[in-house]
Formats: sequence, C-alpha cells, structure tokens
Amino acid sequence: MRLNGLKDQIEAETCDLSGSSFEDVNLSGVSFHDVNLSGSSYSDINFSGCSLENLNMSGCSMTKANLSGLQMDEVNLSGASIKSCCLEGMTIDGIEVTALLKSWKAQHGDHKGS
Repeated sequence: MRLNGLKDQIEAETCDLSGSSFEDVNLSGVSFHDVNLSGSSYSDINFSGCSLENLNMSGCSMTKANLSGLQMDEVNLSGASIKSCCLEGMTIDGIEVTALLKSWKAQHGDHKGS
C-alpha cells in the first residue's frame, strides 16, 4: 500500500508492517507499545522530547547523535563503548565525567585504558 500526501491518523493493531519505508513523514506525538523495530535503520530523525521506557537496545550503534540533556535511570550499560564524544557536563551518579577522566589520566598516564 502506498500513501502519498495523506494527513490523517492511523491506528494499527496486531499488524505486520515489516519492510515498510517512511520518508519525509511527521510522526510527532505517535505512541508505540509492544512494537518490534529490530533491524531497523534511522537517519535524520528528531527524537527530542521523546520518552523511551523498557527498551532492548543491545547491539545498537549511534553515530553523530545529539544526546545533550539525556537522562538515564536503571540502564544496563555493560559492554558499552563511548569514544570521540563531547563529555562536558556529563555526570555519572552526580560525579563529573571529565573530572574522573582527568584524575584517571593523572594516575595512569594519557594512554587509553585496556
């Protein structure tokens, strides 16, 4: 099915829309619940102001993302890798990350951790 130039609300329940494609589409205010988006690809997406809860993002990768103001609580970050990122103002349990890194580098030298 092809929709072009449509301005309407769609209610999809118990559907298989796998393989669908969305381009230049306004989905602001949309609600997703119990939705499988595995293997999907996103580019030039505005997720500002979104709320994400009970996610499985294992194996995901992000490049050139603006996560300023991001708040995480009860998130599993085991095995996560952060590199070439702006960390100014980032805290972990209230501790400034750049201060932690500066302290670590002072104790271990400026080389990367193993």
